[in-house]
Amino acid sequence: MEGFISALNSIVWSPALIYLCLGAGLFYSILTRFAQVRHFKEMCKLMLNNNESDKGISSFQALAVSLSGRVGVGNIAGVAAAIGFGGPGAVFWMWIVAFLGASTAYVESTLGQLYKVEENGQYRGGPAYYFERCLGWRWLGILFAISAIIGCGIFLPGVQANAVGNAITQVFGEGTAVVTSFGEVGSHKLIGLAFILIILAFIIFGGIKRIANFTQIVVPFMALGYIILALIVVFLNLDRVPAIFGLILSDAFTAQAGFGAAIGWGVKRGIYSNEAGQGTGPHAAAAAEVDHPAQQGLVQAFSVYVDTLFVCTATALMILMTGQYNVQTEDFNAATGAGTMIMQNIDASTVVASPAFTQMALHSVFGQFGQVFAGLAIFFFAFTTILAYYYITETNVAYLNRLFNNKLPNLVFKLILMFMVAYGTVNSAGYIWNIGDLGVGIMAWVNVVGILVIFFMYKPTMRCLRDYEEQKKTGGPVTFDPVKLGIKNATFWEKRLEQQQKDQK
Repeated sequence: MEGFISALNSIVWSPALIYLCLGAGLFYSILTRFAQVRHFKEMCKLMLNNNESDKGISSFQALAVSLSGRVGVGNIAGVAAAIGFGGPGAVFWMWIVAFLGASTAYVESTLGQLYKVEENGQYRGGPAYYFERCLGWRWLGILFAISAIIGCGIFLPGVQANAVGNAITQVFGEGTAVVTSFGEVGSHKLIGLAFILIILAFIIFGGIKRIANFTQIVVPFMALGYIILALIVVFLNLDRVPAIFGLILSDAFTAQAGFGAAIGWGVKRGIYSNEAGQGTGPHAAAAAEVDHPAQQGLVQAFSVYVDTLFVCTATALMILMTGQYNVQTEDFNAATGAGTMIMQNIDASTVVASPAFTQMALHSVFGQFGQVFAGLAIFFFAFTTILAYYYITETNVAYLNRLFNNKLPNLVFKLILMFMVAYGTVNSAGYIWNIGDLGVGIMAWVNVVGILVIFFMYKPTMRCLRDYEEQKKTGGPVTFDPVKLGIKNATFWEKRLEQQQKDQK
């Protein structure tokens, strides 16, 4: 099975997808006249919007839910894997993906807002909804919903849970070996798993409001604390900053692991980390209560910056400045030593696709405190990401469930997700990462191709951006009239404007 997953992964993550994601980001950046730069101040202002309602969450809460999906193990273990397989130059390509991906995040999240619906007293939206409502292609909506349920409900939770299990072992040790149906597992890892499952069940059975309330506190606190520690590491190694940035830039084009490996791993981990183009961000964006679809699109664009340019860069600088990394080919076997080790700074048996590089970097500067903090950061980042994955799964189950109108599927997928968390916690990292990459790749293919088709056929996101910019110039109150802009099937906004006009009379 592991060989089959790896083979399928190589097809899904072919150079075509890598360049499609980069190309889409560049395409939208040019068309929006680099809105991710021009509207940076507006993004920061909108991020603090606190317009919450019974049916929707605030922009900040939507940002927190979205960031909980973006700021996860990809920022800690994913960056380590990018460096370990692609060399320091992979970090440069992660930056490029983030900068260009911010425009893709604007497009997909604006679409999520534009074509959202109100179901059972709450807002829902995402690629499945905008493919059906904008293009009229229900089959594409169903295809994305199925891929999102498989990716976020089955494949991806195991990646986050696996990193939590490894972090627990790194901090507390294996403990007593316990024989389970998954094989021998350390008792400390099992105790941690039980703790995770209890809290997870409590939150996911409480719906989006409980998820939003939890993530809006935990995500900013942990991200800020993590960045502060990284800044301390940078300050202690201030004289090395020019050399490190020089290494990243020079290695991006003459990579130790090969130019293709640097781009491939940089882009793959960049997309995995910031999710731009993957189609996951629009789900949280659609749940926000805003006055104009473009507003949440800009907020979500800012979240890509937070994820990659802040948190991922913090991880990369800590690893590179402390020298706690190796660079190896993907076929290197840590147990036997077979394969090619390109650069070795630490023990060759260190697992690359894990948080080990980051934990070792923090430990080298802060001692035991650094290792414990890294473990806590991994726990909270991974746990909140699992919550985001659940919400995405729930939204797409709800989309498909309109055909059946049955409450059972939602309960079933809650249980499946919890099982996958347990499975991921106790299984090997390499296999779990391959499964996670496959889930990301499938969603990215469907979503990136779909939003490009939407652009060439209707261009709704460009109309939204121009309309918002014009209203901001006049200085009046911001409203949104899709009919005036020639945008069809944005029924939520049509009804909302009609209600606003009635209230004014």
